[in-house]
Amino acid sequence: MSSPAQKPPGLTRSALLALCGCVLVAQSMVAAINLLIPQLASSALDLTDTQILWAVDAYVIVFAALLIPAGALGDRLGRKGALLCGLGLFAAGAATSALATAPAVLIAGRGLCGAGASLIMPATMSILVRLAGPQRTAQALATWTLAVGLGGLAGNLGGGLVGQYLSWRALFWVMVPLAALLALAVARTTPRTPTHSAAALDPLGSLLLTVALVAMVYGIIEGPSYGWSSAHVLTAFAAGAVLLALFTVHALRAERPLFDPRVFASRRLRAGALGTAASFFGLFSLFYVNAQYLQYAKGFSVALTGVAIVPLTVGMALVPKLGARWQTRFGPRPLVGGGLGLIGAGLLLVSTADTGTPYPLYALYLLVLSAGMGLCAPALTVTVVAELPAHQAGLGSGLNTAAREIGAALGVAVVGTVLAARFSGVPQNPSQTAEFIAAMGTGLRIVAVLLLAATVAVVIGYRGSGRARTVAAAGGSREPAKETA
Repeated sequence: MSSPAQKPPGLTRSALLALCGCVLVAQSMVAAINLLIPQLASSALDLTDTQILWAVDAYVIVFAALLIPAGALGDRLGRKGALLCGLGLFAAGAATSALATAPAVLIAGRGLCGAGASLIMPATMSILVRLAGPQRTAQALATWTLAVGLGGLAGNLGGGLVGQYLSWRALFWVMVPLAALLALAVARTTPRTPTHSAAALDPLGSLLLTVALVAMVYGIIEGPSYGWSSAHVLTAFAAGAVLLALFTVHALRAERPLFDPRVFASRRLRAGALGTAASFFGLFSLFYVNAQYLQYAKGFSVALTGVAIVPLTVGMALVPKLGARWQTRFGPRPLVGGGLGLIGAGLLLVSTADTGTPYPLYALYLLVLSAGMGLCAPALTVTVVAELPAHQAGLGSGLNTAAREIGAALGVAVVGTVLAARFSGVPQNPSQTAEFIAAMGTGLRIVAVLLLAATVAVVIGYRGSGRARTVAAAGGSREPAKETA
């Protein structure tokens, strides 16, 4: 096993491209499946509405629940090995989904893909952090954020094209050779990074945390369908809360816990995690209604809808590099506050759209939100990862990505609840289209208000985080923060 003191090799361009390719493919599967729902509904699998929901959500639930244990596993046993295993699981899940002859097999394949993605995402981020070194950490994480944005773009474009011209099985089949090629690229270009014998696997803690997150994410996703006060959803939340409490008690008493809950005494870590969740809360609330608006209100085809969503990724592709440079000069606080504010502003602008809104103006609204994501995401990611010691880079990246996924699930749940309360089905006439647009606007305004309230709390949490602190956070010591609130 490598010593933690061993100096890792530098980050080469070929390794950077291979790692970002892994992120792009894993992230694309989150978005692509949503554009194939009509095909799945009419397929020979004869899925019920509940089974379609599980075919979509199994990936997210397993992905979110396993992220933190998967990150810790990479820290302990090797991040490159964890990444290669993740790509293997991802390919196996895609092949299972493509070959599915029953709904249960499709859902199982989606869950297996999610398990693979839970290894891929924290491993890629932590390898980038370790290879980039102190001076290039912010730039490396900005590139990782760019890959996430491009993954959303690829998912929308790919899902739209498949939904328009091919069978839904084609989406899964194409992932199998892609994952194999990426595994070969990683094996050839990416060096192994130092592991750390002190990184804990903690089987009991991992089990408690995983099942707790499954219960919580399941409750969030099912809330709009069953009702937030239903016994079904309340039982899921209660089980999640009890299991989280048991995990906390276990972690505080264990000699080597999965992670010490006392890390949340850091005000910056709390602010970074909340900001990350809030940004994806806003982004995915728009993802949920964006394609529906373009198809129902603007009459776009599935393929054209995938292209029309492109402006939503432009800011995430172009702004992160600029934000990383600004962070070095001004610190993270103005970038985080400004970025989250732009996301809220973008949601409010989109909430005003109707059937008469010209697409170029709508695209401008999407650009505002996209620029906000690109501005704040690298700074938030640096905060969460840098607040943990260097040997826990995988755990930190898992925690950061888990915050993203929980925020995303909440964003979909809130907008989905508003839509379910005010509109149901597919609009069949102008009157029903107007009802859908009104419900969409109300949901996005509610999300925007909640996001802007969270922004205030996040900015307060970043007080005292100027340029000097930013440089120290990205530097070599990477010790857990001492300040509390």
